[in-house]
Amino acid sequence: MPLKKLVFTPGVNRERTSYASEGAWYECDKVRFRQGFPEKIGGWERISSSYFLGVCRSLWDWITLGSIRLLGVGTNVKFYLEQGGIYNDITPLRKTTAAGSVTFAATAGNPSITVTDTGHGATVGDYVTFAGAVSLGGNVTATVLNQEYEIFSIVDADNYIITAPTGVLPNASDSGNGGAAAYAAYQINVGSAFAIPLTGWGGGAWGNGTWGVGLVSTGPLRLWSQQNFGEDLIFGPRGGAIYYWDASGTVTTRGVLLSSLGGASQVPTVQNYLLVSDVSRFVFAFGTNDIGTATIDPMLVRWSDQENAVDWNPSTTNQAGSLRLSRGTQIISAKQSRQEVLVWTNSSLYSLQYVGPPAVWGAQLVGDNISIASPNAVAFANGTAYWMGKDKFYMYDGRTQPLVCDLKRLVFDGLNTLQYDQVFAGTVEEFHEIWWFYCSNGQTTIDRYVVYNYVENIWYYGTMARTAWLDSGLRDHPLAATPGGNLVNHEVGCDDQETASPIPIHAYIASAQLDIDDGDRFAFIWRMLPDMTFSGSTATDPSATMTVLPLNNSGSGYNSPASVGGNDSGAVTRSVSVPVEQYTQQLNIRVRGRQLAVKVESTDLGVAWQLGAPRIDMRPDGRR
Repeated sequence: MPLKKLVFTPGVNRERTSYASEGAWYECDKVRFRQGFPEKIGGWERISSSYFLGVCRSLWDWITLGSIRLLGVGTNVKFYLEQGGIYNDITPLRKTTAAGSVTFAATAGNPSITVTDTGHGATVGDYVTFAGAVSLGGNVTATVLNQEYEIFSIVDADNYIITAPTGVLPNASDSGNGGAAAYAAYQINVGSAFAIPLTGWGGGAWGNGTWGVGLVSTGPLRLWSQQNFGEDLIFGPRGGAIYYWDASGTVTTRGVLLSSLGGASQVPTVQNYLLVSDVSRFVFAFGTNDIGTATIDPMLVRWSDQENAVDWNPSTTNQAGSLRLSRGTQIISAKQSRQEVLVWTNSSLYSLQYVGPPAVWGAQLVGDNISIASPNAVAFANGTAYWMGKDKFYMYDGRTQPLVCDLKRLVFDGLNTLQYDQVFAGTVEEFHEIWWFYCSNGQTTIDRYVVYNYVENIWYYGTMARTAWLDSGLRDHPLAATPGGNLVNHEVGCDDQETASPIPIHAYIASAQLDIDDGDRFAFIWRMLPDMTFSGSTATDPSATMTVLPLNNSGSGYNSPASVGGNDSGAVTRSVSVPVEQYTQQLNIRVRGRQLAVKVESTDLGVAWQLGAPRIDMRPDGRR
């Protein structure tokens, strides 16, 4: 029989059975497609050895007028400005108490220190910084007390507990109270790192659920929205206030309430999402309180005066204003697009366009009966918005339409619906890709991703733990946040360099089943002629393993090569002994079946590869 060339349709398809997907790819991880052929994705490396606290859900970068490159990093416990690999804590303060309002109590041999501060308003995990305190008389000195602490537990509305630093243990002499001048600066309350399932009474709306059982709902996930206003930064957590960081200060200066700035008027006290428009720099608050009330209206949109972030009081002399959207019950997200601001509710998509006074901004319904998974589930590429819904993917390029997805069942049947809020999207413009990250069934942290290549119109997927993503023209590489408190540059090298010791990336792709001849006769395959390139590898002798997986029938399962006294795989290795790359000429294998699948994988350090069109050599082997 002649050599059989193995060329598969680009992309991965899991909407059909493996046999029905003949000629396509069926499984993959850490693999993308370049002009129709699969290759291992690039590696990643941490930007520095520094760490941030909490789980990052928001990244935003810009350059000040002084040419200082800054990156806003919003986590569930802190807000940082990253500069040169250093994370500077600019978390706003919730309140600062008066001198003498704080006292301390310690017990000999117990590292727990009780802090008394009437009406402190703190929660477990909050951060507080003490100042003005004096020694308690023993090991707990003024230096020990006058620093930042994480609140370990709450006793009551007036008392909470902190833990003494490692190596400091109160003794019998620690009987003081910290003096008459001690005070506390409380940072804003921390948020949840992931959605927390709540069960039983209170877990759902009144009247829902079976008597005595109740429902399951989720606690709020801390999500930040942030954008620069000129060289300054406007930011805020979902369900919280609006804060401002002035670039004329230092990268260690804390953000302050926008309402505390000079000239501030009717600034919203609570919001679910923030955006600064490209058109004349209006600051938008989505899902916010109306003037004269502190109650949040989840469908209300308010905006500041043009080029004025602090004036939100509508008048005949400014362009501040508001409007209420009608379709849906809650605004989920908003993004700046071409000459319009797109606003997603939980059932519709609106386009806000600048129309000038007196209305200032007008809303047009451009999509109905849709869904969106989370505030961060949207990504833009080539002027088109792509987003993940709760049961399908969508795009908007002037009209709203669903995306045909070859991985729809794999993604949405395998997604933890209690963790929708963690879903986020990002781009890798170099390869024309939109990435969505999500939690798989049973997982409360992100562990999977799915990719849409909008130029080749194909899909692929894999496993990876990330919590935020930024692909910016200001940076050389896409940037991502990891659950371990690191930021990593992607598409750098070939390996996982999140830590000081590189780890190999396990990448593979496997085809769907295909008939060896006509699906009727058995064939005996005795060699494979590989077609691969290892361009970009850093290993001296990079290699990948190619495996042929034979089947007797489409539902029979893969045969063991031992049944024919042979093997089903071999290593394809590059030789560096000649200037022009030379590869393994053939793999000697011994497999028998009616159908087969092909798998390519690599597990070593320093390996990059792209698969071409391998061929197999076989001969007829009867019908049984």
